[in-house]
Amino acid sequence: MATWTTQIFRRKPVLRMDSDAGTDGGELSRTLGLTQLSLFGIGATIGTGIFFVLSQAVPIAGPATIISFVVAGVVAGLTAICYAELAGAVPVSGSSYSYAYATLGELPAVAVGACLLLEYGVSAAAVAVGWSQYLNVLLNNLFGVQLPDLLSRSPEQGGIINLPAVVLIALCGIVLIRGVSESATVNAVMVAVKLAILALFIVVGITGWNSSHFSEFAPFGMNGIMSAAGIIFFSYIGLDAVSTAGEEVKNPRRNMPRAILIALVAVTAVYVSVVAVAIGAQPLGDFTGQEAGMAAILQKVTGSTWPGTVLAMGAVVSIFSITLVVIYGQTRILFAMSRDGIIPELFHRVNPRTRTPARNTVVVCTVVALLAGLIPIDFLAELTSVGTLVAFVVVSIGVIVLRRIEPDLPRSFKVPGYPVTPVLSVVGCIWIIKNLRPVTIYVFLMWVAIALLWYFFYGIRYSRLHSDKQAEIHSHI
Repeated sequence: MATWTTQIFRRKPVLRMDSDAGTDGGELSRTLGLTQLSLFGIGATIGTGIFFVLSQAVPIAGPATIISFVVAGVVAGLTAICYAELAGAVPVSGSSYSYAYATLGELPAVAVGACLLLEYGVSAAAVAVGWSQYLNVLLNNLFGVQLPDLLSRSPEQGGIINLPAVVLIALCGIVLIRGVSESATVNAVMVAVKLAILALFIVVGITGWNSSHFSEFAPFGMNGIMSAAGIIFFSYIGLDAVSTAGEEVKNPRRNMPRAILIALVAVTAVYVSVVAVAIGAQPLGDFTGQEAGMAAILQKVTGSTWPGTVLAMGAVVSIFSITLVVIYGQTRILFAMSRDGIIPELFHRVNPRTRTPARNTVVVCTVVALLAGLIPIDFLAELTSVGTLVAFVVVSIGVIVLRRIEPDLPRSFKVPGYPVTPVLSVVGCIWIIKNLRPVTIYVFLMWVAIALLWYFFYGIRYSRLHSDKQAEIHSHI
C-alpha cells in the first residue's frame, strides 16, 4: 500500500524540470520578452468577460455586477500573486499542471491537467462562439446581410453548425503552427486594437450616463453577486496563460512574475471601467437576451450605427487574440504532459523548422472547433470557470507546499503576506465554486473522473518518472 501511494504521489523535482526545459528553451525557442508576455496575458483576458459575459452577468447581479467583477478580480489577484511566485521558481511549460507535479505529486498533477484542458479548450470554444455573433453584427451594419442561423448557431439554438467559429479556430491554428514569435506579433497588434476599441466605448458610453440605473444596486442580493462572480471568473484565464509559456520566455524567472502582475492590473482596471459605463448607459432590463450588448449600447447612446460598427469590427479583430493565446496555452500544457509520458508522444513532437508542436496544435484546433461549432456559449463559460477555479486552488496550495519542501529554492518573487495570502486565495475560489450550478459541477467531476481513469490505465505505466525508476531498478540487478 505504501509503495502504491508513493508511486501515484511521486513528485517531479524542480531541478529535473529545469533540465527538461533547458537554458535555451530546450525543444522550444526562447523568443518572448516581458512586453510580449504581458500582452499574451492581456490578450487572453481582456475581451472575454466584457464582450460576452457582461450580458450574462448583469441580469444575474444587476448593477452590483461591478462588485462581482471586483470580487472575481480580488480572488484572481490573490491567485495571481501565487502564480507569480511559482512562475519565478519553476519557469517551465505546463502552468498549474507542472506546479502540481512539483509540489503535490503525479496523480494530483493529472487531475489539474484535466482541469486545464477543460479550462482552455472550453474557453477557446466559448470565445469563438461569441466571435460569430459580432461578425453578424458587423456584416449587418456594413452590408445589411447576416449569415443564416443554420450556419452561425449550434444545433441547440436552431442551427446546424457555427461555421464562423470553426473558421476562426482554423486561422488561429495556422498562425500558431508558423511560430511563437509570429503569434506574439499578431497578438500584440490585436491587443492594441482591442484596447483602443474599449477606450472608445468608455468615452462614447459615458455620454449616456444615467445614475438612476444604479438606484436598485443589488436587486438579487449576495447570491446574485457571487453567482455572477463565478461566471465572470471565466474572464481571468489569461493570468494562467502567461505561465504556460515558461520555456519560450527570455529570462523567465524575472519576466514571468512581472508579466502576470502587469496583466492582472491592466485587466481589472479595464473590466471595472467598462462595466460601470455599460450599466450607467443602459437599463438593467435591456441586457437580457442580447447577443452583442456593447455594440447595442453605443448605438442607443449615439442614435447612430457607426459606434456599434466600429465596436463590432474591433471585436471581430481583437477576439482573434483571445482565441489565439488560449489555444496556444492548451498546446503547451499538452506538450508538458506528453513529455512526462502521461499522454501519447504525439503531443510532444516539435516541428524542426518552426519549433512548434504542430501535430499537437492540429489536434487541439480540431477538438475546439467541434465544441465551438456544436455547443452554445452559456454552458461553455461556466464550465471554464470551474476548471479555472480548481487550477487556481492548486496553485495557491502549491506555494505553501513548495515553501516547505524546497525552502532554499531560488525565487525571483515571493508572495507578500504569506501564508495568509494563499489561504485567502483558496477560500475565495471555493466560495465562488459553491455558487456555480450543480450541473456544471457534475459535468466537471465526470471529466476529472475520466482523466483519472486514463491515468490509471495509461499514464501511470508510461510516466517518465516510472520508466526512470524501473531503469534504475534494473541497473542494480
